[in-house]
Amino acid sequence: MNECDASRTTWAEDEGVEFAVLRQLLDLHPTRLTVEELIRELAGGRSDFAVQDAVERAVRDLAATGLLHRGDEFVAPTRAALRFSELLDR
Repeated sequence: MNECDASRTTWAEDEGVEFAVLRQLLDLHPTRLTVEELIRELAGGRSDFAVQDAVERAVRDLAATGLLHRGDEFVAPTRAALRFSELLDR
């Protein structure tokens, strides 16, 4: 696999984790989770560094694009993310 293929795979994996993080938070809304709780929810019993790092990156990137609020303790979907989810579920 060349470098271009490897970067696409990593990009696709990152998008998959972002999707899983946002979907989990939307499904559990209005329950608020800490990042640590979110990692446990998504890790499925695994607690390795790669899973933790992937979830933390996803939270950071989703917050940067305006889809998550990241407070001092909790993460939650933004109103825009909630409304988009409502529209998709119609």
